[in-house]
Amino acid sequence: MPSRPQIRFRGRSFMATVLAPLPPVADWLGELDALGRRAPAFFAGRPVILDLTGLRLTRADLEELVADLSARDIAILGVEGAPPGVLGPGLPPALSGGRPAGEVAPPEGDAPAADAAPDAAAPPSPARSLILDQPVRSGQTILHLEGDVIVMGAVASGAEVIAGGSIHVYGPLRGRAIAGAAGHAGARIWCRKFEPELVSIDGLYKAADDLDAAFRAQAVEVRLVEDAIRLALLDRG
Repeated sequence: MPSRPQIRFRGRSFMATVLAPLPPVADWLGELDALGRRAPAFFAGRPVILDLTGLRLTRADLEELVADLSARDIAILGVEGAPPGVLGPGLPPALSGGRPAGEVAPPEGDAPAADAAPDAAAPPSPARSLILDQPVRSGQTILHLEGDVIVMGAVASGAEVIAGGSIHVYGPLRGRAIAGAAGHAGARIWCRKFEPELVSIDGLYKAADDLDAAFRAQAVEVRLVEDAIRLALLDRG
């Protein structure tokens, strides 16, 4: 009699962003749209938990909210604090027991009005690089939309670096690197040791499972070529 295949269970943790809508929800969605204009790639590849604590929503209200978020390319992994009887088939599952991992600061400032005259726009501020002398630890999110981010050490698994420009990592890249988050398709990612959970440029992204294993643990450049993410080995000379 052939032996039965073993069923194996493995735990895996992911860092997720929690969105907590505030009433009135329509105004909150407007603020979310403003964030999207300031940082188009802010939610790129980012798992999101929806926290409904304190909101009185019907199932129809929640279905509409999830659809509104999906239309903004925000995929909801699960829901916390939902009123009894609201969740069910067709909606994200209920989650509980999550542990806070620190605040994720959204980009500051207002997006320019779409109908503003070109000559009325303020001159762009010069790009400024953010240099980090310390490693980026698991659970940390570094957000710098005004230029490049230069990490002199490593980016740990579970950490995240978001830059308006390019990202330079002079150690291992094991977390998430999101470059060109302010709409800069020419941004690039460079690292000494390529082991990321996710890389993204200008809203296009690839997770670890989609990256060519031949580049793993190598010195790598990530860039966009014809709206596709391309990897190249760096010449170590």
